[in-house]
Amino acid sequence: MSERTVWRWLAQAEAEPGEGAGPGARSMDRFEVTSEIRVLLAYWRGNASAVHRQLVARARTAAGEPAIAVPGGAPMEAVPLLDPVPSLSTFLRAVRRDLTAGERAGLGRGSEAARAHDVFGRRPRLWRNHTWEADHVQAPLLVDADGQLVRPWVTWFIDVATKTITGTAVTPGHPSRASILAALRAAVLRTGPYGPAGGIPEHVRVDRGRDFLSKTVLGAFTDLDTQFEDLPAYSPHLKGTVENLNRCADRMLFAVLPGYTLNPGPRHAKKKPGLAEPVPLTFAEFTAEVLDWARWWNTEHRPAGLAGRTPLEAWQADPTPLSDISEAALWGLMLEDDGRVRKLSSHGVRWRGRDYVGAWMAGQAGRSVRIRHMPHHDHEIEVCDLAGRHLGTAHLADAATPEQLDELRRTRTARARRLREETKKAEALRRQRFAPATTPTPAQRLGAVTAAEADQELAAASDSDMAALALPDLIPHAPPPDDWNTPATLRPAARDEKR
Repeated sequence: MSERTVWRWLAQAEAEPGEGAGPGARSMDRFEVTSEIRVLLAYWRGNASAVHRQLVARARTAAGEPAIAVPGGAPMEAVPLLDPVPSLSTFLRAVRRDLTAGERAGLGRGSEAARAHDVFGRRPRLWRNHTWEADHVQAPLLVDADGQLVRPWVTWFIDVATKTITGTAVTPGHPSRASILAALRAAVLRTGPYGPAGGIPEHVRVDRGRDFLSKTVLGAFTDLDTQFEDLPAYSPHLKGTVENLNRCADRMLFAVLPGYTLNPGPRHAKKKPGLAEPVPLTFAEFTAEVLDWARWWNTEHRPAGLAGRTPLEAWQADPTPLSDISEAALWGLMLEDDGRVRKLSSHGVRWRGRDYVGAWMAGQAGRSVRIRHMPHHDHEIEVCDLAGRHLGTAHLADAATPEQLDELRRTRTARARRLREETKKAEALRRQRFAPATTPTPAQRLGAVTAAEADQELAAASDSDMAALALPDLIPHAPPPDDWNTPATLRPAARDEKR
């Protein structure tokens, strides 16, 4: 309690002796934020000072006094009439008292800012493989992927109970359902480099990503008898374990790698002499860094909530039995099947307009088979019989050479660059410029065009429009004369017309 407060109480007791028995008691007529003022706060995006200015203007207008209109303000009939209007300090104090910090943040910056002030309960810690969480995270750095600088993405699964990273996959560029299947395969298997953590989970929580909701990924979880939980969009607080993993990876790993693009500090226009740019990592080097960090996380890091143990120690201390699946059985679950039955021909098996061949196909032409493939991996496919037994791998016939692929990529890049330049020029022609104004006047267009230039451009557009509307097959052609050499497809039609 301050000395100023005591003197104020003494002054109140001298002015009103009846209220001296309860100094500092809350006044019943103090100003409070009503529902109408809450609407105004929402209108002004949480700007309480602007709301107070409009309340003052409303009171002056009602009293017949000259009042300055508040630019951009709400309609006057929506502003409540207060008598008297509280001072600005009283109004701000009432807003801070009657509105929570989350409400004030939400009015000013939206629901995401309001969520930062919410309190979330912690889920009970269960057992290993009860619940996994999965997510993609983009590394804010550039890596060299076959001569092209791209931003890599990391896809991983983490066990919620023990905080163990069970599976990781790295993709140069945007991830797809193939990235999820690769990470899921590494998470489920416990043999070789994938173990010892893994197995079949009971539940998996993911966000509402299109690749996670693809038919192939959902089918894989269904075949594993895993319950798939699709969380609402923009709800990172519902999968906090994997979101915390993403944050830790950014701070502990990505931030110290060369090519990191979120370095704080100003960017200098001129490079200092002798200061060379860091050489970006290759994709293989970045993948090795991510896998080493995931191994360190499991075996050396001691997250909070594990009683000083590492994730792998917590995993091994859990006596919950594990459900495993053989690598051969898991192989079929990680591949797509279009459901069609095809036949082997002398050219191999045809899929998506291409022929795929394999040495094991010799002597099996005419056999009915089915095709399974990894999404986006169209350089090879897996061929199975109708019962699902694997027959062998087929590779793309007449595949382009590396030189042809390099030339094709250069040609496509040049074509895309040319299209961008043409689009930029077209946008420059379409762009409308207006003259600046310092007084309320109608908008004035800029850009003078001569009559000849306008006629020329309109004529070119008219010619292209007429070509698009042409119907060359509207009137059928007359049959060719009998003495002409015509294709065999036209001869029956000519004979039928004679009849």
